[in-house]
Amino acid sequence: MRVLLLEQNDFAEGTSSRSTKLVHGGVRYLEAAVKHLDKEQYDLVREGLRERKIFLHNAPHLAHPLELITPLYHWVELPYVYAGLVLYDLLSGKASLGRSRLLPASKACTINPDIDPQGLKGAVSYWDGAFRDSRMVIALLQSAKELGARLLNHTEVTALIKENGKVVGVHARDRIDGNEREYRARVVINATGPFADTIRRMDDPTLAPLMEVSSGVHIVLPARFLPSPDGVLIPKTRDGRVLFALPYLGHCLAGTTDRPAELSEDPRPTEEEIDYLIEHLNGYFDLKVRREDILSSFSGLRPLVREPDKDSTASIVREYVTERSPGGVLTIAGGKWTSYRAMAEAAVDQACEMIGHSPVPCRTHDYPVVGSRSPRDEILTLLRGSGLDQDIIEHLYQHYGDQSPQILALAETEKAKARIHPDHPVIEAELLYALRHEYVRKPLDFLIRRCSLGLLDLQAAKESLPAVVEIMIAELGWDPTFTESMEWEAYEKLR
Repeated sequence: MRVLLLEQNDFAEGTSSRSTKLVHGGVRYLEAAVKHLDKEQYDLVREGLRERKIFLHNAPHLAHPLELITPLYHWVELPYVYAGLVLYDLLSGKASLGRSRLLPASKACTINPDIDPQGLKGAVSYWDGAFRDSRMVIALLQSAKELGARLLNHTEVTALIKENGKVVGVHARDRIDGNEREYRARVVINATGPFADTIRRMDDPTLAPLMEVSSGVHIVLPARFLPSPDGVLIPKTRDGRVLFALPYLGHCLAGTTDRPAELSEDPRPTEEEIDYLIEHLNGYFDLKVRREDILSSFSGLRPLVREPDKDSTASIVREYVTERSPGGVLTIAGGKWTSYRAMAEAAVDQACEMIGHSPVPCRTHDYPVVGSRSPRDEILTLLRGSGLDQDIIEHLYQHYGDQSPQILALAETEKAKARIHPDHPVIEAELLYALRHEYVRKPLDFLIRRCSLGLLDLQAAKESLPAVVEIMIAELGWDPTFTESMEWEAYEKLR
């Protein structure tokens, strides 16, 4: 197949870079499946556990197992939760990442000092996966490109092309240079997450809404708030939400909220949501977070498939569905990051059916993505011989895997070994690489979604912006007026 991918903003600018960074089967869904004898939720967990293994196998430089500890404050919870996690392990089978453990209170507090010891009866630990979401998007894009796909960033679909009632392509506009074009295709796939209804209604404005979005807000804290390499997770707070503190790129990622939200291209955390997180993190964990400790915060929209009988977005299961609109647009909606590959397989199989082509066996069960095809030790040995600082070496491998030598070569030939910010391991050569190979067209494409600096430390990203813009001017030939508009937009979004 010949494939064209159109993205209205930057790749991963929406939900795909604002996730919880977990690759999981869904422990909460397993509990619901057992309680209500719900086969759909049971099957969802089985699929999640299967896809979790594939995910970690195909992107080992971006994804890894993570032990999560759940503190328990009532004696009756210990056998109940532990039994559920043992079942979770059994369902994992050969895809298991590690065995669950029952921990005495003293042991749990020793492993992770963030656990509140007051009234603690014990804890359980289990294993899931963690990953770097925006980098996974880039690895998938590069893998698609090497197989012949064409990828257009900052290119918005403005309308559908219809002939005799059938959708045969799209009108699109480049959001940066304003150029408009039309692209024809035998199948148009709508894989736009929270924006799925927007595209569906381009075909038929009378269609009932399929999506319901909720906001998930996260905050990033300094590493001292999570001295352990393990995560701490409360699977259900008093108001039914998940609360966690996870290690992420040398920092502590904490969240999350779950409340109905309005559709937005750039959702922002509200003061109320930030206050909620601080209050509950301090209430459930021994963290003592203050507002001034927060290095950055972000809000993502969960693309939930509507379930009218559910009384809250937190209770909606993250399953996915496919649908064909009257004009033939194929929509794939719902789901979660863990199931991205299964969702893609389902969509492509249906696309084959729509054009009368028998589906061919899917190859992505065992298809290492770009960046993961050389042994880790081999790449690290090469990087250590470069003279770069150890934190830069670790950062390069964690973000680029076996593409790191290309950045190292740029650092040498372009004399671009300097850090973009003195307190962080991002170097100038990364920006050059991103501009030439990773579809970067705006400063925040790089600062937030390629090198992660804006995600981890908002102030450092602001301070780095002039250096980034200067390199982009030289590389892309921006004129003064365009440069000013790019800087203004970036500062507005970094507020």
